[in-house]
Amino acid sequence: MLEMPRPHRHPQHPARPLLPARQPSSARSVALPELDRLIHERIRLGMVSALATNARLSFNDLKRILKTTDGNLSVHARKLEAAQYICCLKYFEGRVPRTEYRLTPTGRRALAQYLDQMEEWIRLTRDQ
Repeated sequence: MLEMPRPHRHPQHPARPLLPARQPSSARSVALPELDRLIHERIRLGMVSALATNARLSFNDLKRILKTTDGNLSVHARKLEAAQYICCLKYFEGRVPRTEYRLTPTGRRALAQYLDQMEEWIRLTRDQ
């Protein structure tokens, strides 16, 4: 007969009793609105929010605002570009390459819809 391994218990933290299984609520189930998963991710939400309040931002501005790395910002920017939520403009100032991003009308509509959905989530949560 095989013995199941015992969970490791820290000597300073005694075992807590298990909580009873959650019983299904007899109250009506609330249907929450579906969120735009593309925008819902933290970096992408930060990008579209920052661009909604600024006509344009450089790559370095976004990197500084969002406190992220070049690679991480690039990956998220490409996803937003593919969905046509943002547009990218690359140019040179002298010999220095520059990259700027702008929120597109599609991106502005998607953000407005996302914010409406989040407001609905908040309203439903507070009503519970």
